[in-house]
Amino acid sequence: MIYLDANATTPLAPEVLEAMLPWLRDGFANPSGSYSTARLARKAIDQARGEVAELIGADAGEIIFTGGGTESVNTALQSLDRLAGQGTAVVSAIEHSAVLRCVENLTREVVRLPVTAGGRVEMAGLARVLDSAAYVSLMAANNETGVIQPLGEVAALARERGLPLHSDAIQAVGKIPMDVRETGVDLLSLSAHKFHGPKGIGALYLREGLRFQPLLHGGGQESGRRSGTENTAAIVGMGAAAAWVMLRACESMQELRDAFEQKISAGVPGVFVNGDVGHRLPNTSHLSFDGCDAAGLLILLDDAGLACSAGSACMTGKQKPSHVQLAMGIPEGRAKGSLRFSFSRLNTPAEALTAAGIVTKAVDKLRRVQGAGVGPVALYSP
Repeated sequence: MIYLDANATTPLAPEVLEAMLPWLRDGFANPSGSYSTARLARKAIDQARGEVAELIGADAGEIIFTGGGTESVNTALQSLDRLAGQGTAVVSAIEHSAVLRCVENLTREVVRLPVTAGGRVEMAGLARVLDSAAYVSLMAANNETGVIQPLGEVAALARERGLPLHSDAIQAVGKIPMDVRETGVDLLSLSAHKFHGPKGIGALYLREGLRFQPLLHGGGQESGRRSGTENTAAIVGMGAAAAWVMLRACESMQELRDAFEQKISAGVPGVFVNGDVGHRLPNTSHLSFDGCDAAGLLILLDDAGLACSAGSACMTGKQKPSHVQLAMGIPEGRAKGSLRFSFSRLNTPAEALTAAGIVTKAVDKLRRVQGAGVGPVALYSP
């Protein structure tokens, strides 16, 4: 199987697994204990905290470990909502469901920023929207299209008005350089399994001095900011993954992605790249195929040994355009023929070219079947 769904989750890097194994076997002590094995666990957590902080240009004390990206996002937004004064919650129309569902369940009015046809936030008129805002949340890069948002520009406008800014950077961290000082964000969410770490562990960057209320209360772990016994093995894995990706260039993924797209465009008429091609994650290719439905293509690609997705993993199986595609104004017919291919650092050039060949054959087969008057249901037949 050629795996091109890294925006859903990445394979665990071998070095990360090796770093975790001692803490899964023998290092089971509660890090809050006072005995030697507990102190060793605490030391390992502190090291991982420093590694994650280095990945995003933060100080170690500004990193809070969480149970994953969704918890990190909810922790940030609910804290902002409780502590902010009057005003709206400003988010983009293409945020991940973790952001959108969270703010929809809060009491204040929510303003969704429109995006361009390329999938970037419309900057025109943004200042007026921020004048009546209480806080802002803007993703660093979109999980479906890979389009990178003008986070620094929005941060500058928010800072002028004294507004706190949170960023869901879960798809960006580990794929492009991310520095919280340069971007000017106040809170930033990240998740280990998006950059070859384990699932079930994430982190929240909390700028030093920013007012904060924890989401979870209990034993006071994470300096009172996130209660619950620390998952030492997973935290060590996140730290190891952070260190691992810092040693590996992003350019290699872009070379694979570009070779993949070039081969498909040469062999498949009526293919479109969705999103601003000048502002994309180096690993992500969101393509639409004229005359095809994504559900049928996914079946053929899976049968041929290629794993990808119809947009966000959270939307797979839902036979309708995603909110991201609708916000970008992608026509419904084109949206229904869209697939997301996302590379990881463990993919190879040979896999990229082989995958492009598989896609080319699958599109040709589906078009011939549907062009002969046979609907997609035929693809389900033995």
